[in-house]
Amino acid sequence: MKRTLRLATCGLFALSLLWAALPAASASAGSDPLAPTGRWSAYTAGRAATPPMGWSSWNAFGTDVTEARVLDSANTIVASGLAAKGYLYINIDDGWWLKRRQSDGRMQVRTAIFPSAATGGPDESSFRPFTDQIHRMGLKAGIYSDLGRNSCSQAYGGPGTPNLPEGTLAEREVGLYGHAEKDLKLYFEDWGFDFIKVDGCGVRAFAPDSAKVKDGQYQALVPLIDFQSVNRTDVTEIKALYTEVADHLKHYNPDGDYVFSICAWGSADVRSWAKNVGNLSRTSDDITPSWGRMLTNFDSAATRALYAHPGSWNDPDMLFVGHGDFDENHLTEAKSHFALWAMISAPLIIGYDLRKAPPELMEIFGNSDLIALNQDPSGHQAVLAYETDDVQIFVKSRGDDPARKAVAIFNRGTAPQDVILTADHLKYMAADDVHLVDLWTKAALPAFKGEVKLRVEPRQTLIFDAHGTRTLKGGIYLSEIPGRVNPAVDGVVTPQADPFIHRAVSPWAGSRGRGDLPMYAGWGGAQADATPFGRSLQIGGKPFASGIGILANSRLEVRLKDERRITASVGVDDSTLDTATPVTFYVYGDGKLLAQSSALGFGSAPETLSADVAGYKLLELVARSTAPGNAERTVVTWGNAALSN
Repeated sequence: MKRTLRLATCGLFALSLLWAALPAASASAGSDPLAPTGRWSAYTAGRAATPPMGWSSWNAFGTDVTEARVLDSANTIVASGLAAKGYLYINIDDGWWLKRRQSDGRMQVRTAIFPSAATGGPDESSFRPFTDQIHRMGLKAGIYSDLGRNSCSQAYGGPGTPNLPEGTLAEREVGLYGHAEKDLKLYFEDWGFDFIKVDGCGVRAFAPDSAKVKDGQYQALVPLIDFQSVNRTDVTEIKALYTEVADHLKHYNPDGDYVFSICAWGSADVRSWAKNVGNLSRTSDDITPSWGRMLTNFDSAATRALYAHPGSWNDPDMLFVGHGDFDENHLTEAKSHFALWAMISAPLIIGYDLRKAPPELMEIFGNSDLIALNQDPSGHQAVLAYETDDVQIFVKSRGDDPARKAVAIFNRGTAPQDVILTADHLKYMAADDVHLVDLWTKAALPAFKGEVKLRVEPRQTLIFDAHGTRTLKGGIYLSEIPGRVNPAVDGVVTPQADPFIHRAVSPWAGSRGRGDLPMYAGWGGAQADATPFGRSLQIGGKPFASGIGILANSRLEVRLKDERRITASVGVDDSTLDTATPVTFYVYGDGKLLAQSSALGFGSAPETLSADVAGYKLLELVARSTAPGNAERTVVTWGNAALSN
């Protein structure tokens, strides 16, 4: 994988003349997406204030799932103490359904493998006995469905795939398409589930010319998702279908006790909307138990810190600890996999047959310090502080103590690396002691000043709790608290896949074709401490080690606690390819204009914005182009943007 210095690529940016002509605060939010709304728009419904933890049947058993296997795993989670550490969701993935009853459209459970669901005659079943048993154990139950008419196992399973739906073509249409309200009422109100993963194979894989449609096995559905082209994907319709699911979930769960997992694999421009619609959003295709594939999935989420918040998380897919490159014979890789998921606030969903788990793997799953890091209620995904093809350093803010952080040093390669960790990486004072405690061994390292050299073995991730004296006294940089910053509008109008996602050999196609291409259209999205294209922040020749990089015509939402002031140095970033379009910057508090810059162009010195924010709940930071006709996307920087008391 090549993660060399990122350059902004060309692309048309459609700028509305109306936006430029309107006064900064006069447009309604309905007509102008940059107008302040005074409200936080990222998803907060459901029960995902911290990333969900639990177990899923898919990576352990595929469609060869049975009630006995699920309950054995649930019992193991309770008996081992993992449940007490937060692993609560017991999720059934694909393979549970028998057919859709045609008399009333009611879904039928495959009672041959879930015998407790046999609650009536041969054409009657209910998951309520199963979910009641899971709940009596102090756990929560999850179920699986698909956005289309049919599921992923129907799309991609071969002749020997067990537990595929049976019956007529109509009876085998087990997905939500055309049945969303009926199915979600059944799954949550009637059957008592607490979590649902909604896949998207049914709106992707059943084109009229597909083999399984042509031979009459399934009804055609013109694909709404095209993996190779976001422009050929019906983003509006995909968003509408997932929003419909979200609306029904709220209606049939009036207590809000549910988790909604969107699984569109990073396609359909989910970067721009999934954080507003569901609790989890997959950022890549399925993970497999290989090192290269883990890198692919990790990369798809690792630079998206500003798109994860309490209630809405990036999801690079389930853990594969226990299998393949992450089994008990590859503990270095297994620990890296788990530590990286903990750092980026990913769901910790075990995908392993826990009945055969050796103690070494159970120790990884049960590492209380890493679990606490993942479950930190402040909800800040780690921010990339250093990056090369070989080594990455991630820093994660923790809780309400601005001097306490976690740092992970990740050796992606095959050779040992001597890595220099600096106080600057952590935004600590170089002249004062920095303290590190290893979260695997619990050993405290000798305190250091300025920098320390650490040996990192191939595929190893060193991970530490860190404490030091903060560089910014009496305040905190916005890039340190990404969980409180939401790019409500990030300025991206032409979605493109991130070209720097690691491209592993396809686990499905092998080396056929041209190789797997990135799908996640996150290229150009907002970044912490970097431009949207990974360059260092710089305005008018002045560099900024801290700040938010974003495109013009954007609006950032910032949640306030008890802070009294915001300051930032603003301007067009030196890396922009658009050197002609000026930008004006605005700060709003609860919808009220608090500060405004002059129109700043490329090469202009940074201008300081400062505003009293005491008593406000939500800030909105708007960067608005003041002239139409961008030939290139305009990159802007909120340099050293910080809140202070």
